[in-house]
Amino acid sequence: MPFEFENLGMGIVLIKPKVFPDKRGFFLEVFKSEDFTKAEIPNIVQTNMSFSFKGVVRGLHYQITPKEQGKLVFVPKGKILDVALDLRKSSPTFGKYVKVELNDENHYILWIPPGFAHGFQALEDSIVVYFLTHNEYSKSDERCVNYSYVDWPIKEFIISDKDSQCPPLEKADVFN
Repeated sequence: MPFEFENLGMGIVLIKPKVFPDKRGFFLEVFKSEDFTKAEIPNIVQTNMSFSFKGVVRGLHYQITPKEQGKLVFVPKGKILDVALDLRKSSPTFGKYVKVELNDENHYILWIPPGFAHGFQALEDSIVVYFLTHNEYSKSDERCVNYSYVDWPIKEFIISDKDSQCPPLEKADVFN
């Protein structure tokens, strides 16, 4: 199998693809429907990409029901601290988050299921992040939680005006 699936708890899965290096560089599979289905990761319907400079914080974003999104996140260029915050009110881990470093050396892919807010901080300049989602983007269902909920490693960061206006967790729309 070209992937190792590691359960990080809360339904979050760290995916470690098998890398095939040679004198030209390397090859790896980022997504394989059959293997991901066996790991209970739904089919992907949309792919998004972002480019950021060192220190940028994006998030914490999510979509509410009926357009909630599960996300596969990977970094083909650079290094990020990726964060998934549990917004499932009935979960014993509600309000807790998982942090994972994703980068172009470890090639890890993170599955964040529906019910979580997602964000990241760019730890280097010129990073590229891909988000593969199992539900399409819906502006009317988009929500966010304030970035200050997370202890980011780079304290002086860049954040969008939109993200700086996100409500605290206590006032956010959450999942049952």
